[in-house]
Amino acid sequence: MPRESKASKRQRALAVANRMDERYPQTVCLLQHHDPFTLTIAVLLSAQTTDAAVNKITPLFFEKWPTAHALAEADPRDVEEVIKNIGLHRVKAKNCVRLAQMLLECYGGEVPASMDDLQRLPGVGRKTANIILNQGFGIVEGIAVDTHVFRIAQKLGFSSAKTPNKVEEDLLQLFPKELWQPINHQWVLFGREVCIARRPRCGECPISDLCPSSLG
Repeated sequence: MPRESKASKRQRALAVANRMDERYPQTVCLLQHHDPFTLTIAVLLSAQTTDAAVNKITPLFFEKWPTAHALAEADPRDVEEVIKNIGLHRVKAKNCVRLAQMLLECYGGEVPASMDDLQRLPGVGRKTANIILNQGFGIVEGIAVDTHVFRIAQKLGFSSAKTPNKVEEDLLQLFPKELWQPINHQWVLFGREVCIARRPRCGECPISDLCPSSLG
């Protein structure tokens, strides 16, 4: 198969974006939150855990610790007890408390609206920072590459990179900035409903004619 030109790949990417907009015209964060702080905690808790599982524990979590000031004084063992039904709960409990303490120590108790500052917080990497900026502050600096986005980017032939950050770089070069904002939410939903990791429903896929994997 001849190598695809950059122009052709970009045209295909725009077509994918248009069809995703048709299928998912309204993209919202599925994690329950009401401000940048609760969003940050919810996203931190969601690592290697489903959004649904996180949403089951966050009502009690935020009732007990609604602010960074409250959480900073919490005993990590008490936090563990509240989040014990999700994966990596011990590490996450420690990160949550330390994150809250760092917000007080360095940022006046507020979540910073900066990619660099966010990534200094415990448990926050670039993917998490992208989500916080996007959903919490309306700032679009990149594309959050989780397992769904990583897999779909590979299947579509938009990246062959081996790390999420490198995949993000490829996507940022391929899609114009005005299209970055909805990609994560759209592709996550698409990955759950159609492009499922173990059993992709290629016969039902609305972008199968745009996908090298489907075309063989």
